[in-house]
Amino acid sequence: MSDFQDPETIRRLIVNARTIAVVGLSGNELRPSHFVGYYLKRHGYEVIPVNPREERILGERSYPSLADVPVPIDVVNVFRDPAAVPEIAREAVAAEAGALWLQFGVISDEGTRIARDGDLDVVMDRCMKVEHARYLGQMHWLGFNTGAISGRR
Repeated sequence: MSDFQDPETIRRLIVNARTIAVVGLSGNELRPSHFVGYYLKRHGYEVIPVNPREERILGERSYPSLADVPVPIDVVNVFRDPAAVPEIAREAVAAEAGALWLQFGVISDEGTRIARDGDLDVVMDRCMKVEHARYLGQMHWLGFNTGAISGRR
């Protein structure tokens, strides 16, 4: 198991975090970032979109960068190309975020090193929605628990 997939760190972040800045959150409802942001917001987290191409996402103001977010950030959840992660990690450290969470497939050794050197917790190559469902007992068949997908006719 990777140091960046520690179950205790994941559980602690899922239970204690309140404010999640989602870097790369899309306004397109078909994108995974939108689905995860919607899920997190629905489960009581304050979701802060960070996307310079959008003004509002999920009914919330979107910020061009982490430096522009006016409130403390518990978790920076990243839906970006791995090449962008080192700069995002630097911004997360500068913003004094609590953790850097890299979604499935977002793998960056340099980004994780920057975040760790800045005393941030790091989770890499894990989905925050899936881990929330796993640790809070809401994981159902295929990981869906939205009520929007059903086997009923």
